[in-house]
Amino acid sequence: MEAEVRAFSLSAGISVPCFVQGNLEQTADDGGAPLLLLHAWGESWRSFGRLIASLPTFMIMAPDLRGHGGADKPVDGYSLYEVAEDLVALMDALGVESAHVLGSSSGGYVAQQLAVTHPDLVASLTLVGAPLSLHGKPPFANEVEGLSDPISESWMRESLAWYRLLHAVPTSYIEDRVEDGLAMPASIWKASLRGFYEAVPPTETGDISVPTLMLWGAHDHLVPRQHQETLAGRIKGARLKIYENTGHLVLWECPERVAEDVTSILRELPKGQ
Repeated sequence: MEAEVRAFSLSAGISVPCFVQGNLEQTADDGGAPLLLLHAWGESWRSFGRLIASLPTFMIMAPDLRGHGGADKPVDGYSLYEVAEDLVALMDALGVESAHVLGSSSGGYVAQQLAVTHPDLVASLTLVGAPLSLHGKPPFANEVEGLSDPISESWMRESLAWYRLLHAVPTSYIEDRVEDGLAMPASIWKASLRGFYEAVPPTETGDISVPTLMLWGAHDHLVPRQHQETLAGRIKGARLKIYENTGHLVLWECPERVAEDVTSILRELPKGQ
């Protein structure tokens, strides 16, 4: 299937790259909507490479979010609301009326915001290790506030140790995530983190009623199980699936399994949804 990375100029005045695989015509023929992938804080669309390789022939859109990867890095615009609005502009630029949205970690927080503010654009949600709330300063915020340019490679590698891995992850994949982090200036690390922890949690501002699958690692020390159960209770009909022997970074550890679960839920949805 044809795939390319295209640059899109958004109405907010920034340009973002977006990996695009497939086309809307084929998606319409299949009776469904394309799949929009939202990466975590400090990563880029490339973090989905192993997942994409395991997915069937959906139309896929995977952008670099504002400030990340190859996206423009303005000094402001990093509130949760503004990042979600960038996605509205991207979908408009692509001519997409609605999409199945998968968000990994904080990308799942952005996905929740999009589903609350623009429910018509979201056909379904898959939340992979996504938080209920990021409100309030996290323990590592002071460390991030102390960053300066250029970002230290040793700090970048040490920061990955915040996330316990229980499955083997290819060294090349880890190195790619280090490169993602080094591509972000210190100011963007700070601004994007503030955008998350200063935001009111999406499910406290509105309802989410689209079909939702939640995937969570049983050894996630950042997103407690109680929070996942609370989030599932706030989303009508949400299904929580627990990955045993897996930590917070479900996407890193089990991309093939995530692909199977995403494929399964999308095929269960009525045609046209």
